[in-house]
Amino acid sequence: MAKVELIMPKMGESVAEATITNWVKSIGDNIQLDETVVEIATDKVDSEVPATDSGILVEILFDVDEVVEVGQAIAIIETDAAEASTSAPVAEASAPTKEVELETTVQATIEEHSSTNINSKESPSGKFLSPLVRSIASEEGISMDELDSISGSGLEGRITKHDILQFVTDKKAGKTAPAPKAAPTKPAAKASKPAPTAKPISAPSVPVGPNDEIIQMDRMRKLIADHMVMSKHVSPHVTSFVEADVTGLVNWRNGVKNDFKKREGQNITFTPLFIEAVVKAIKDYPMINVSVDGHQIIKHNDINIGMATALPSGNLIVPVIKNADEKSLLGITKSVNGLANKARSNKLAPDDISGGTFTLTNVGGFGNVMGTPIINQPQVAILAVGTITKKPAVMETEHGDVIAIRQKMFLSLSYDHRVVDGSLGGMFLRRVADYLEQFDTSRTV
Repeated sequence: MAKVELIMPKMGESVAEATITNWVKSIGDNIQLDETVVEIATDKVDSEVPATDSGILVEILFDVDEVVEVGQAIAIIETDAAEASTSAPVAEASAPTKEVELETTVQATIEEHSSTNINSKESPSGKFLSPLVRSIASEEGISMDELDSISGSGLEGRITKHDILQFVTDKKAGKTAPAPKAAPTKPAAKASKPAPTAKPISAPSVPVGPNDEIIQMDRMRKLIADHMVMSKHVSPHVTSFVEADVTGLVNWRNGVKNDFKKREGQNITFTPLFIEAVVKAIKDYPMINVSVDGHQIIKHNDINIGMATALPSGNLIVPVIKNADEKSLLGITKSVNGLANKARSNKLAPDDISGGTFTLTNVGGFGNVMGTPIINQPQVAILAVGTITKKPAVMETEHGDVIAIRQKMFLSLSYDHRVVDGSLGGMFLRRVADYLEQFDTSRTV
């Protein structure tokens, strides 16, 4: 008999650890090759870890809710193979082959955009600090001394994600004692007036009536909620609006959609047309396609457009069209349809929701005329397109002004005022509208 380690697989370039959510198999169970052993969750995806060998599960190394680093052994499987055949090092576990159920985008996790003030892998007393714990600590301004004061619930007293998030909640509610400060080396020559401190912001208590129903957020909704609050905390949001006359674009699509469906076997929606206009405008104003890292601006050469997509559960995911500037309108259309179908059937892979540099959200799909979207970190801008409606409009002709029925829509751009000023945000938004209004109605697709 031989014992084989089941390794925590790598779930994406920026994912360094995962949380055990459910052990599908128990100690003593027989396991077949590729049969699901355990369910895990990261800030990006929920997934299943299959068995890399057939045998009997003889040891479980981590409990449910414990955080495990990628590459660590999480269980031991006893196989029928001879001991000699396993003397070579266990090969690195490949990514799960089963379909993964996507949670956010949240094209953008705390780990990808947080500051890196806490770099040490250990606290002053020697507690191990995982990359996720360090990133949350840096984001929330938690010192090493404060980390040392947290009683970890993980293996060997390690601080888990749950531990530090609970500490953050308690700290904001004023339930934790301040970290001790080192005594000054010499007394101050003159007493100065203490600087006022900001009062911690805490959520108000909510009264629950006898007829009220309490619904627990699922994991994905919790991630979305945390990501939205974080984005508003990180970026000072400004939103600009324009109204665009898209009559020509609407008439063109109406004229080609039936032939396109017959030829390609899929629909051509307005989304690819909006994305094409956004890509052209980004080329004109590349400083919209950036991210902020402290006091540095990261200018992205790739134009990767995220498209906010509603899931059957009511949650939201943001699949990403990579290198959209290198695709034709036909290529963008096929990418949009393919990613939307994968999202609705929970078949998106981690790479499908990573690497976005700009996001488009279509609030018009719900009958809304406009919206003020929240930036998808670590991006600096997001465009919302409203519903297209017929309106009377004044038009200039060679015979004078006339009132005509036109197809119009509102565009709204939310942007990070740290790096995108009103002039840049306004000009970029106007340029997107210009490309839509000046759409070439004689083109083919």
